[in-house]
Amino acid sequence: MKYYLSALTGFIIWGTFALVLKPLSDYGALDILIHRVLFASVCILLACFIFRRKQTLASIQYLKTSSSTERKQLLVNVLASAVLLGMNWFLFIYVMNAVSVNATSLAYLICPILTTVLASIFLKERLNKGQWFAVGLSILSCILLAYGHFIDLFYSFIIALSYAGYLVLQKNKFKLDKFFTLTIHILVSTILLLPILAVVDNSAPKTDEFYTYILIIAIGYTIIPLFLNIYALKGLDSSVVGILLYLNPIISFFLAVLYYKESINTAQIIAFGMIFIAVVIFNIAYIYERRRQTQLKA
Repeated sequence: MKYYLSALTGFIIWGTFALVLKPLSDYGALDILIHRVLFASVCILLACFIFRRKQTLASIQYLKTSSSTERKQLLVNVLASAVLLGMNWFLFIYVMNAVSVNATSLAYLICPILTTVLASIFLKERLNKGQWFAVGLSILSCILLAYGHFIDLFYSFIIALSYAGYLVLQKNKFKLDKFFTLTIHILVSTILLLPILAVVDNSAPKTDEFYTYILIIAIGYTIIPLFLNIYALKGLDSSVVGILLYLNPIISFFLAVLYYKESINTAQIIAFGMIFIAVVIFNIAYIYERRRQTQLKA
């Protein structure tokens, strides 16, 4: 249950991202992105050595005593994770600016499907009929939303693939502290994104309000939900964590309609209704299968 709560909390937080992003609408997307990753890097590094010093030192000791083969595997995993995370952040902002907001929204809907497929291929996570039915229902909803917007679908696929790959990579057997692992991911991603500083538009003056919201985004909408995702993967399959990602766009959708009073059409209502049903079916099928396996082993 604690792993479910961890995943649920992380995606619920991300679903309310608009509440802290809307007040920064006067600033460029790349400006917000680079400040977000810089603040996140500083905050998570301080947290590692102040609040989680014991776990951090234990992880460093583990790196020193592990075999050369394991260190190489860990290095590949960490670098690939950092590249995918940084790529996801950059592509999300780029597509939002250069293509459409709809494409970024659609990415959140495609990501769970890709995560489920990748987990099935690379991690050999088996899905039962109920889970595959939920995946099929999700695919239909995405097609419904993407109809007539195939360019958006292409960009959405690339964004979704980067985060789906990141989630699957976190399902590993390395004995590193998860928070320490996330620290490395964010630090490396930040280094990779630093060239953005050369093209960022700094014409808008930075106020105390700007830095306050950036700090909230760095801690509350970057470090905390990412850590909750990684922690959830200790006890849940990647496909389950991936499908719970649907909570993000569902919450964003209701926030846009009920709080920001944005207009919606019938196709959107039907599609998001199908997605919600798919999430419920997938998780009921998963819990049923887990209980059945437990009973068989008893």
